[in-house]
Amino acid sequence: MAHAGPRDSMAARARRDALERPIASALNLDAGHVGKIEQSHERCVALGLSRIERPDYSPLGRSDLAVARDRNQRLSGHAAPIMEMLYEQIINSENMVVLTDVIGTVIHAIGDDAFLNRASKVALQPGANWSEQAKGTNAIGTALIEETPTLVHADEHFMHANHFLTCSAAPILDPRGNILGVLDVTGDHRGYHQHTMALVKMSARMIENHWLTDDYREVMRLHFHGRTEYIGTLMEGILAVTPDGKIVGANRGALEQLGMSGATLRMHSLTSLFGTTVNALVDRFRTPLVTPMPVTAGGGGRQFYVYARFNWPVWTSLAEAVAGTAPAPSPARAPIGASDAKAGRHAGAAGEAAGASSNGESGLAYLRTGDAQIASVVDKIRRVLDRDIPVLILGETGTGKELFARAIHCDSTRAKQPFVAVNCASIPETLIEAELFGYEEGAFTGARRKGAVGKLVQANGGTLFLDEIGDMPIALQAHLLRVLQERQVTPLGSTKSLAVDVSIICATHRNLREMLEAKQFREDLFYRLNGMAVRLPPLRERTDRMALVRRILDSECPNRRLQLAPDVVDLFENYPWPGNVRQLYNVLRTATVMTAHETVITRANLSDDFLDEAHRYLPKPAQPAEPEAPIAPAAAHSAWSQPPEVPATRSLDELEVEAIRRAVESCKGNITVAAKRLGISRNTVYRKLRWNRPK
Repeated sequence: MAHAGPRDSMAARARRDALERPIASALNLDAGHVGKIEQSHERCVALGLSRIERPDYSPLGRSDLAVARDRNQRLSGHAAPIMEMLYEQIINSENMVVLTDVIGTVIHAIGDDAFLNRASKVALQPGANWSEQAKGTNAIGTALIEETPTLVHADEHFMHANHFLTCSAAPILDPRGNILGVLDVTGDHRGYHQHTMALVKMSARMIENHWLTDDYREVMRLHFHGRTEYIGTLMEGILAVTPDGKIVGANRGALEQLGMSGATLRMHSLTSLFGTTVNALVDRFRTPLVTPMPVTAGGGGRQFYVYARFNWPVWTSLAEAVAGTAPAPSPARAPIGASDAKAGRHAGAAGEAAGASSNGESGLAYLRTGDAQIASVVDKIRRVLDRDIPVLILGETGTGKELFARAIHCDSTRAKQPFVAVNCASIPETLIEAELFGYEEGAFTGARRKGAVGKLVQANGGTLFLDEIGDMPIALQAHLLRVLQERQVTPLGSTKSLAVDVSIICATHRNLREMLEAKQFREDLFYRLNGMAVRLPPLRERTDRMALVRRILDSECPNRRLQLAPDVVDLFENYPWPGNVRQLYNVLRTATVMTAHETVITRANLSDDFLDEAHRYLPKPAQPAEPEAPIAPAAAHSAWSQPPEVPATRSLDELEVEAIRRAVESCKGNITVAAKRLGISRNTVYRKLRWNRPK
């Protein structure tokens, strides 16, 4: 390498030095990344930092570190469980997960023991400051300055002592766009993986979403996305809206989808952004029996679907006071608390079969749409309501089990208390115990400061809904049984029990009695949960299909009275609906969009794959009778001596599996597209096809 002449500037030397890094250049990163590293090196040179001299490795004293941690206690509380989950994805890979405050001081770190020892030699440990001023170019310090996710690999680090590291960091922002700190994954540069940055960015977004929810518990939160299935996921946008319609906070998903900065977004009101009002949202979402509402971004832009969550009745009384409207309705119509992160997606299932109740009926009464089986289920539930009898809801996927659970809560004396839903199939086995029972500080590596409250304690005084209880790990079932019997829960790592008073509702699509015989479900827990078991009929067995269609159409298009053409009615009546009410809702929602301004839904408004499937189940037209020919004696003898052939009949389960297989074939094997068209989850498609493989 040519030596710098006396006339070379420090910046020129730094730039040339940055461009001649053989290790980092092997990653083939884009010009923007290279430019970011060059600018950082120039800043380091301007600060007078040396690349070869030993940097200051002295961390903060114990008392100063305690002060820093206390000052960032809330950040640590939100970040610790996310860091634990992130670490589980990279465990045993010579890596560590680091959390710093807004000035770059490390306040928490977890990782592989061997690598933690190596990192401590360059002071990558709690109490050390990793700003650019202190440690030169590094992912943490550079992310703080650039305010964007940053990768610094190997010899891209300004100081030679840090060349053995590869670091992926993302800043953590509050709902107003201010930096709270940095989340970082650091490891040996030889173990670099391109997906690490994606994991870090997703984890930082999870922390930001938790922070926003915690900040605005008493403010309406709008969860939105261009596709309803993404509401309740990390991809959704979240807006915080005050009672007078001002937007006061947003997460990254909202800024990305709307294409706005935080400052620009806060200049908008709910009306100018989405063309709706606070009162309209309160009226629609004060009952649980609703689906996400379609809105259009200002100026005729993109269409989104929004779902509002708020602490009723506290927040709605504020909103109505601001609007000068009448007081909030009586608690009998109080909506269910929106503590469940999937409420926006699952307000549908059978609730996709219902709009908001316009006649003031309670939750259970509103579910009665003329079917005798549903009426029987509602009557049974009413008899055990508020009697401390656990309810077990059985039924196929898409029949509306969670909706019934929410309606039960809504009609109970616990309606003003929390409704907490836990999907036992969606939480990893390693985390479900901590999710349900909570944990104390130090219960496991990365446990948040002062611990975390479990779902059971969160539901205290209200209702705990255990969805897919048949998928709960059998080792955890004994613990749950003891909690239900003793009415006390002991958080992980604690010796102190907490009293809990919860109403238990469980649901599953599995056959629990078969699981009992196979020793896959505890018999004692089954009889503890099976106080009142009710089975929701699949849509193909219900007699109120047209009433459900009417409610869905009125909910989706309240301003026009849509009708089904007679031939479409025939299709709907004869189709077996393997995806149940959820599938019916998706088919109708698509049809309402396709009708534009028409008032009758015809076959032209239905998707082609649905039409192909539905036509298979239409009754074949009767053939004209042919004149009977005389039967020869031998033929007559043969006809009477052999029993007539009876066409083989198939069970409804076989019809359902066949419909799923045909949908997958029509989608050329794309499970995601097939599941969307059927209105069921991908897991259901996989499960049905796996359990029904040809022998």
